[in-house]
Amino acid sequence: MFDSLSLKLEKAFQTLKGQGRITEINVAATIKEIRKALIDADVNYKVAKEVTDDIKEKAMGQDVLTAISPGQLLVKITNDELTALMGGESKDINLDGNPAVILIAGLQGSGKTTFSGKLASYLKRQGRQVMLTACDIYRPAAIDQLKVLGEQVGVEVYAEPENKDAVKIAKAAIEHAKKNNFRVVIVDTAGRLAVDEEMMDEIARLKEALKPSETLFVVDAMTGQDAVNTAKVFNERLNFDGVVLTKLDGDTRGGAALSIRRVVEKPIKFMSLGEKMEAIDRFYPDRMASRILGMGDVVSLVEKAQQAFDEDEAKRLNQKIRKNQFDFNDFLSQLEQVKKMGNMKDLLGMIPGMGKALKGVDIDDNSFKPVEAIIRSMTLEERENPDLINGSRKNRIAKGSGRTIQEVNQLLKQFGDMRKMMKTMNKMGGGKRALSALNPFGR
Repeated sequence: MFDSLSLKLEKAFQTLKGQGRITEINVAATIKEIRKALIDADVNYKVAKEVTDDIKEKAMGQDVLTAISPGQLLVKITNDELTALMGGESKDINLDGNPAVILIAGLQGSGKTTFSGKLASYLKRQGRQVMLTACDIYRPAAIDQLKVLGEQVGVEVYAEPENKDAVKIAKAAIEHAKKNNFRVVIVDTAGRLAVDEEMMDEIARLKEALKPSETLFVVDAMTGQDAVNTAKVFNERLNFDGVVLTKLDGDTRGGAALSIRRVVEKPIKFMSLGEKMEAIDRFYPDRMASRILGMGDVVSLVEKAQQAFDEDEAKRLNQKIRKNQFDFNDFLSQLEQVKKMGNMKDLLGMIPGMGKALKGVDIDDNSFKPVEAIIRSMTLEERENPDLINGSRKNRIAKGSGRTIQEVNQLLKQFGDMRKMMKTMNKMGGGKRALSALNPFGR
């Protein structure tokens, strides 16, 4: 996500490297490169010019402190301007109403139905009673897809497959929600391959009839400026409350994320990456700006860890490590928790400096599978006491997992080294501090 833009911006700041102070000449060269990087990322030309003009004006009005270089100062100013461009502050969704109704709109293929499932999962994790409603009356597969997603996340789906009146379906769904104490109703609507009057009429009638607490417009970030133009048309008709950016894990240039807030004057509220139901994040402009500039996003990484790791499990694990009883069952449990956090390359990209290092590196989310296969081929006794694993047992484990003896030996050695390190930390009295680092709850 934004890899190309990040590299081009870094190149732009190199212009000021080694410069003792900011001048009209060296800033002009850097601003030109920043503007080119933004336009190459499919940012609206007018928006790119406005932003770079603001950066230049602020840079020329600043005295460079001896503690920082002109390049560092310009990175700071650019970070502030990108944050402001994307909305400044994160905006939450409005869940007023009994039930609160969230209307989902967008073009076909933008990821509306998948996002509806993700949003249901997101709100359910917050302890809310959520119901999904299938109002795409034109694409039968959409109803089936929503039912599958609802089953995945454990949320009821209201559907009337034979009914071809989206407004009547939605109204009936709300009555059903009231009778069954659902606090939030998410309404998935039909999309088209292009903006047309029939679609706009239907979604406008739905909004008028339902008076939703929140209307969200879902945008495929990979479509760049086309997404921004479509959002503008929808907003003129619907006056929606917020934008959702999907497919940000794809090969996107990022123009939609950077332009849409300025063009439609509506906040980006969520971003969606990948197909996993957990792969949804509230949109934070400041964090996104930091990631674009290669400074990582440690806050989001910690939040993902807190969501993925079970607090009781973390406390149990702490006790086992303190008693030097950490085994392969615990290791397997930790792998499962890490996998819940999302796309591995995206997670690593949240660590400052890692975005550049990972450029062009393919990190397969299936990379844990060989390790899992080896552990699952062990008996329960072997998992609890790896010292039992001799030559014949290694042969059996290798055959059962479809891996080589060398891979089995390597995993056993790495696991043994890890246990030794834990034991040493406990003896030195540093175990408590180390464990608090391992435990995302800090307890």
